[in-house]
Amino acid sequence: MVGESFRVSPSEAGERLDRLLARRLGISRSRAQRLLAEGLARVGGEAAAPSLRVRGGEVVEARLPEEGLEAEEIPVPILFEDEHIAVVDKPAGMVVHPGAGNRSGTLVNALLGRGIAGGEDPERPGIVHRLDRDTSGLMVVAKGEPAYSRLVEMLAARRVRRVYRALVVGEGLPPSGTVDSPVGRDPENPALMAAGVGRPAVTHFEVLGEAAGHTMLRVRLETGRTHQIRVHLSAIGYPVYADPLYGRAVPGRRLWLHAERLSFEHPAEGRPLDFFSPVPEELRRAAAELDARFEELLDGPAALW
Repeated sequence: MVGESFRVSPSEAGERLDRLLARRLGISRSRAQRLLAEGLARVGGEAAAPSLRVRGGEVVEARLPEEGLEAEEIPVPILFEDEHIAVVDKPAGMVVHPGAGNRSGTLVNALLGRGIAGGEDPERPGIVHRLDRDTSGLMVVAKGEPAYSRLVEMLAARRVRRVYRALVVGEGLPPSGTVDSPVGRDPENPALMAAGVGRPAVTHFEVLGEAAGHTMLRVRLETGRTHQIRVHLSAIGYPVYADPLYGRAVPGRRLWLHAERLSFEHPAEGRPLDFFSPVPEELRRAAAELDARFEELLDGPAALW
């Protein structure tokens, strides 16, 4: 880690903290936001949100991870690969890209040797969307700037279909529904996300079955905010089963959320691509132990709707 600190001048009063941090440290605004989210940048020794308006006179301290990533021999299932993209089936427990305390063992480390590239962030080459550490399933990664830029455009235009399977706590949801609520950093705890603040976010869900006080859902994302599915489902009173952040941890169980289907046009060729990942065995067992009827639901088609 490289330590940096500075005092906010009176002329900088009223500036957003993330913009100030980016300008003062000579880094991108997105990297400044990540430093704040990971607790690596603080104001007066306290965590602060990127949107904080500085007053002048505060001392800002930051710790910047040293640059440079290493390719590692980490097995990751590859469903499709060419010179433009790779589609992977990320295992649960794997962090997507390096961050505070995660300089190795990430998906990026595993794929560096395969030529992933694109984007302005050297710690996230080719990464156009993410999955939480404990969420398993499908991701597409770029292998160069043209593919990266095209995939980012398609995601912004909501032309990449991402369908998840989720088991939530509670029964009584309507057969289908939509949660349309912004998602952003929790003003009271910047380490978490919250509904009702931040950038627009839209999540669609479909009920597949109920049993034992739980509900199996198919979920489709229109947007891709951090923790979006978890935050939205918790906000309507149906947290994802075994979610330690927005619900309740369950000993011996991991977050019951899986990205099971991914559909998009090839960024260079324009042809349609469609991928499916079956629900992992540990999630199947956890659902079946709650009620055997859930296991039957896992063998159905992964519709894109």
